[in-house]
Amino acid sequence: MSGVNEIRSTFLDYFVKNGHEEVASSSLVPHNDPTLMFTNAGMVQFKNVFTGLEKRPYSRAVTSQKCVRAGGKHNDLDNVGYTARHHTFFEMLGNFSFGDYFKEHAIELAWNLITKEYGLDAKRLLVTVYHTDDEAFDLWKKIAGLSDDKIIRIPTHDNFWAMGDTGPCGPCSEIFFDHGDHIPGGPPGSPDEDGDRFIEIWNLVFMQYEQVTVDDRQDLPRPSIDTGMGLERISALLQGTHDNYETDLFKSLIAAIVDETGVESTGPSAASNRVIADHLRATSFLIADGVLPSNEGRGYVLRRIMRRAMRHAELLGVKEPLMWKLVPALQREMAQAFPELTRAGDLITETLRLEETRFRKTLERGLKMLDDESSGLSAGDRFSGDVAFKLYDTYGFPLDLTEDALRARDISVDTDAFNTAMDKQKADARKAWAGSGDTNTDALWFDVRDKTGATDFLGYETETAEGVIAAIVTGDGEMLETAAKGDKVSIIVNQTPFYGESGGQTGDMGVMKTAAGARVKITDTQKRLGDLFVHIAVVEDGEITLGDAVELLVDHDRRSGNRIHHSATHLVHEALRQVLGNHVVQKGSLVEPGRFRFDFAHPKSLSENELEQVEQIANQVVMQNDPVSTRLMSVDEAIEQGAMALFGEKYGDEVRVVSMGEQPGGGNKQVYSMELCGGTHVGRTGDIGLVRVVSEAASAAGVRRIEALAGDAARQHLETRDKQVTRIAGLLKAAPDDVETRVAALVEERKNLERELAEARKKLAMGGGAASGGSAVEDIGGVKLLARVLDGLNPKDLRGAIDEGKAQVGSGVVALIAVNDGKAAVGVGVTDDLKDTLSAVDLVKAGVEAVGGKGGGGRPDMAQGGGPDGSKADAALDAIRAGLVG
Repeated sequence: MSGVNEIRSTFLDYFVKNGHEEVASSSLVPHNDPTLMFTNAGMVQFKNVFTGLEKRPYSRAVTSQKCVRAGGKHNDLDNVGYTARHHTFFEMLGNFSFGDYFKEHAIELAWNLITKEYGLDAKRLLVTVYHTDDEAFDLWKKIAGLSDDKIIRIPTHDNFWAMGDTGPCGPCSEIFFDHGDHIPGGPPGSPDEDGDRFIEIWNLVFMQYEQVTVDDRQDLPRPSIDTGMGLERISALLQGTHDNYETDLFKSLIAAIVDETGVESTGPSAASNRVIADHLRATSFLIADGVLPSNEGRGYVLRRIMRRAMRHAELLGVKEPLMWKLVPALQREMAQAFPELTRAGDLITETLRLEETRFRKTLERGLKMLDDESSGLSAGDRFSGDVAFKLYDTYGFPLDLTEDALRARDISVDTDAFNTAMDKQKADARKAWAGSGDTNTDALWFDVRDKTGATDFLGYETETAEGVIAAIVTGDGEMLETAAKGDKVSIIVNQTPFYGESGGQTGDMGVMKTAAGARVKITDTQKRLGDLFVHIAVVEDGEITLGDAVELLVDHDRRSGNRIHHSATHLVHEALRQVLGNHVVQKGSLVEPGRFRFDFAHPKSLSENELEQVEQIANQVVMQNDPVSTRLMSVDEAIEQGAMALFGEKYGDEVRVVSMGEQPGGGNKQVYSMELCGGTHVGRTGDIGLVRVVSEAASAAGVRRIEALAGDAARQHLETRDKQVTRIAGLLKAAPDDVETRVAALVEERKNLERELAEARKKLAMGGGAASGGSAVEDIGGVKLLARVLDGLNPKDLRGAIDEGKAQVGSGVVALIAVNDGKAAVGVGVTDDLKDTLSAVDLVKAGVEAVGGKGGGGRPDMAQGGGPDGSKADAALDAIRAGLVG
């Protein structure tokens, strides 16, 4: 048995041949167990299968599960690099039976694998069983032929596994390898069991009971099997070494470190090389699974691991960022088994390089301060907690990094003083914030966040997860312990796949459930204070309580629509810049499941041709079907590389940069779109399907607004339009391709008919004969007056009728009143020879007042106005006559 990769594949292939389904490793972020910071065992992804909440299409499974132990109660960080078998990242090989086979077949499979497939000497193996598990004791004798002294009964709970205070549980059986009496240490259960002679290589859990209460343990109807064997540990054994770091995988990684640093991997530098190799694996896999460095939760643990490795790179004398250069070496060793290392390669590389570049800027000053402040201390002394906090607060040194730096001198840190300084800073920050003028509502969420901490967002990688209810808040800001059916509340959980509204993208909707049957409808998700995700909810059934574990399910169709339309905004943004120019800057957006709205700076409306070009370019990139990539970098670096910042967004020191597509027709593989964006996006541009601009209009001065559709919404829109064209073609008795020509002809024909009709009405109205209000032409004080009431004349034709009347009278005044729908439009014209002595404006005001209107305006030779009472048209003409007399 040679390399680690072969040992892994041998394990998986063996169990596949024995009827097991090979199941890919789950994410290091456990979506189905909110009590865990990271996946730390092979059974985590099968937890709900064991409890009966989830059904799988198989009853036997085998995995090589990625695991991390570097935070919370499972924290091996301080030991990594200084021992032979501690790691932050490790692989757990495991086989599982979900109510299928039990103890006998599990023991048989395990024994045959390690003695026949792996070829271990059976004489050097011994096992432990729980002290009351006579069945397992007898089976080991029967199957393995082990003597009684090689089957050790262990009475402690180290050999009894339980999922929690209640739930599935059962006895364990561990397999140990004896390295020989030349190595110190005794067998398990003996006083010197902590020595290195007897090493545990495999643990078999016989899940046969359910702990109902503290005092009530019952048999499970379908007992199950859960096993775990550390790949690194079994690989060391099969490669003839006591030391996991002497296996081929770690040798290759350490060799890559030596190539980059020029420092030997033995002697004083051995621990640093091991730290870097181990932490490279942990950080790379965490980033690939969506964890990014931050000052909260999982992101903070990742940052601690990264900075610990970077500190050890500094101890090796490295002056430039190192870890990002080692990613190809890791990919060569592990990407075949874990392709996510290739898929997320750019993100891993950029994140490591960015973090180390930033950290190195402060490392030198921090280390100098650490040296200065500790120069007078001797072995056994304690370093000031206040100074340790200053290192953390000013230079970004995690506490464990300071402890690690002082470890070689046997100096500890006053952690009580450190925690006191941390609490004081929080109190001071809160006091300063409270006086900043924010609203009471924001003050409420500050209180909530102070209690619950930031929400861990899992939604980039999944749409389902489990969380623990951390706060329940009413609309009035009251904090509740419980909420029952019909209650409308806001809910905070420790981790969520629900996206909180920001960057123009609307918040997710969905469902929240408890194991007890409560069901909560999530109607919206809002982001408060930057990292607190607030689920706006209605309890539809049952009751929820603080501390409840809940299943969170995002509305997939809504999220999918949001992703499609959000990615489409990026394509349209860049298309607008290419068509209109680089002055185009986003001024706002709205991303919804069925549409998107995009506001941008531009001084004038877009032509039909420009809109067509925008659509064409965007859809060319859609058709490329290229992967959409996400990387982490500094804001300055992102913008320097051409990334567009989104309007209204607040950016921290590190930003997500979303890139998609290649420049159409360029042939130079240039990225089409690169934007700073925290939203959710499609996996490939082809997932967008189609982009269709439906309207363009002004939004504000110098700002234009595009309304557009993507994906299925765009398809449905075009389908509806196509049906409309087909129906119109039927009405016109024309082919669909001829509709535009036929409609244009009809419009022109209508315009001609309207003109002819208007002319006919004017001629009819201005024809000879008597009219309402008196004779056609009157003499009022020596001034000719043509006065008429014209029923049905369109008010817009008044001016033309007045001009015609002027031609009839030669010299004089024309007063016409058009009556339509009970309203009156009053028009007065004065011929040019009289406009210096008579004002059409004064005359029309008199007429407008008579029909109940106000004002009226125009020029001395032509004026118009109107009023609501057309029945007073004759009175209006009389008022105009009176104006001539007066």
